[in-house]
Amino acid sequence: MYLKKLFLTSFLSLGLLHAQSNVALDINNEDLEVLTSIDLNALTYYSDSTSYMIDASYLHTDGDNLTTVGLRAESAFQGVEGLALAFGAKFVFASDFMALPLFAKAKYTLPLIDSIPSTSIATSFAYAPAVLSFRDAESYTEFRVEADMEIITNIHLFTGYRNIGTEYDTYDKTFNNSFYGGIKLSF
Repeated sequence: MYLKKLFLTSFLSLGLLHAQSNVALDINNEDLEVLTSIDLNALTYYSDSTSYMIDASYLHTDGDNLTTVGLRAESAFQGVEGLALAFGAKFVFASDFMALPLFAKAKYTLPLIDSIPSTSIATSFAYAPAVLSFRDAESYTEFRVEADMEIITNIHLFTGYRNIGTEYDTYDKTFNNSFYGGIKLSF
């Protein structure tokens, strides 16, 4: 039984490592966030212009912790070279808060000369109204803007700003409103 579990775990882990995945860590003076993305197209050998991704994150703050797990579809925008759009949904969990926000993301890779590393700017917005908010939640709003530069092949440095607002049945709370910096590894 133990060997069977070990084999299955090893098999799944190897499959995930062969997918086009990334892991990121961002910090500031008060917060720590760990993010990961897994490309489902690479896992299933599905070839299409749209990439399907599973995303997960964990944000540790002084007051509470926030965990997210989501699914998104991402594709290049036909009219503007370097622009990619993504749409999806994610589950958001905190100690007494749960929501299913829908989100949109836009990422623009700057058309720089070859001697400058690949640089991009991204923004995203997520929102869950009352009908998609559960437990003590009334609504969820998240806004992010981020700049990213690939300094070494598959290693990115990034900086950004996030504002996460949680509205409870009895009060409103700005969960997080901060600038951050971090590193992302792609494999």
